[in-house]
Amino acid sequence: MGNPVILFQPMKIKQTYMGKNLPACGRFAAIVSMLLFVLAGRVSAAGDADWYSFTMDNDVFVGTDNGYTNGFYFSWFDTVEKTKPGIGFLARTMAWSLPDDGQPVVSASIGTIGQTIMTPDDIEIEDPPEGDLPYAGLLFFTDSYVERFSGGYADRISATIGITGEYTFAEEMQTAVHDFLDGDEPEGWDTQLEDEIVFQFSRGRVWQSWKAPGGKQDLLLGADAALGTISSFAGASVMWRYGEQLDRTYATTLLASGRIASPVALETGWYWFAGAAARYTANVIFLDGNTYRDSREVDDWDNEQLAVTAGIAYSWKDWSLTYAISDLNVISDNDNDAVDEYSRFGTLTFAWRGD
Repeated sequence: MGNPVILFQPMKIKQTYMGKNLPACGRFAAIVSMLLFVLAGRVSAAGDADWYSFTMDNDVFVGTDNGYTNGFYFSWFDTVEKTKPGIGFLARTMAWSLPDDGQPVVSASIGTIGQTIMTPDDIEIEDPPEGDLPYAGLLFFTDSYVERFSGGYADRISATIGITGEYTFAEEMQTAVHDFLDGDEPEGWDTQLEDEIVFQFSRGRVWQSWKAPGGKQDLLLGADAALGTISSFAGASVMWRYGEQLDRTYATTLLASGRIASPVALETGWYWFAGAAARYTANVIFLDGNTYRDSREVDDWDNEQLAVTAGIAYSWKDWSLTYAISDLNVISDNDNDAVDEYSRFGTLTFAWRGD
């Protein structure tokens, strides 16, 4: 990955990145993109986390391929029992919302770096129709902290910083994948969202509200809220699970509030799960476009949403695999196909124990 090169010329300074001239509005985005890649490299090379996971979501998993809708996410977990690990520097901004009383049974500090790519249905059109799902890339880092208490509940705080625009390298990623698969060449990336620094803060809690005799089934109730330029929402959820070691794993459902993870079973156990969430969403950058600049956007979408998800999580000692299918808006009452393309996808998560 190239570093910014400053070329001194008479009476002015010109900046380039990866061979591209940088406008003033793109310089900070380029710097942030480099910092995110450096962070990923440092963490992956450190090799000292308790668990790692790789997640991919794609609408191909649910039997469609609307252009190209895809995400790759890499996470690392540092867990401790009966104490609190150090909360990450970003997640500390939300630490004030955690309860002061009570000693957690287990806590985890979780970092995630990821890239999400969105495109309209027809990627062979150089200038897609206004109101269609915009071309968009999001490169981000999320710092999360989760703690589970003996009272049958768990808390999560998280903070995210990222960028949209050409320095997410979404165009390069999609082009490389389509070249490898001999797919259609994407033609509309000149219309993608503009360069923008984006953020999000979120808070969630889940309660194990019911457990069957023998512990083979449980029912989880959750509440979740987020505020930021990536998206802002508030909602409540319910999830049914059937399987083994349910007491040890219900806190991981807090990681499934967005597109970047599925509930996982770590160390031992397996379970089926199915859930629903009612949510009011105020803004989504993939639908609304850039926050502070003019860009493509979806003309109309529902703020009130009902999301559903179902899947299976299975682990064996040092490995874990989760597969889920989700629809973020099953009660859509408009005819905008762009929203449906954004909402339906499948998720595959593979986790493994660190050294």
